[in-house]
Amino acid sequence: MINLLLVDDDANWLHALKLYLAADRNFFVMGTAMKHKEALDFIKFHGHEIDIVLMDLHLSSTKWDGIAVATEIKPYCDAKIIMLTSFEEEEAVLQSFAVGAVNFIPKFHYQWLPEAIRTAYYMEGPIQILVKEYARLKQEEQLMELTPAERVIFELIEEGLTQQQIQTKLYKSEKTVKNQVSAILKKLGVKSSKEAIRKVRQGGWLQS
Repeated sequence: MINLLLVDDDANWLHALKLYLAADRNFFVMGTAMKHKEALDFIKFHGHEIDIVLMDLHLSSTKWDGIAVATEIKPYCDAKIIMLTSFEEEEAVLQSFAVGAVNFIPKFHYQWLPEAIRTAYYMEGPIQILVKEYARLKQEEQLMELTPAERVIFELIEEGLTQQQIQTKLYKSEKTVKNQVSAILKKLGVKSSKEAIRKVRQGGWLQS
């Protein structure tokens, strides 16, 4: 049994998709979500049980917010993510793969979904391997300008450490850590540590 989470802001489409997939005895729709927060909350409680997430690219008027949600749920689960959209947008496809999605399917080809779900769950073929490597390289690309010392600090920030904790862990002064954090933010073109993490995890794309 493959456990699914469906995320889409269109209630009619969500209902139809649930019925369509539930007709296959190999699939179990664990839950549905229509908003960013609903999806994230569900994942926080059930992430260890979900195998595949079907994620709408457009959950609101914010551009490609489905990609942002895909990025945010990754720390809470190992589910494979398949992006869905009503429009074929080349840049969106690339960005979806950059954040680790394993497939990108136009909604008008919904009949492809059962096979795409099975492939994502049971197999890691050449395409999945390439997609995973592409996501890794896009993230690595964002960190290329950082010095080794800045890279260490960024990784600690990503782990959730505060600047004070970083000072203690690395035996560095407050001024040194602040200067290095400022340099990291400047090189990444962001205003906060939270934005820096999001930008790197999203392969250089920062949701406005």
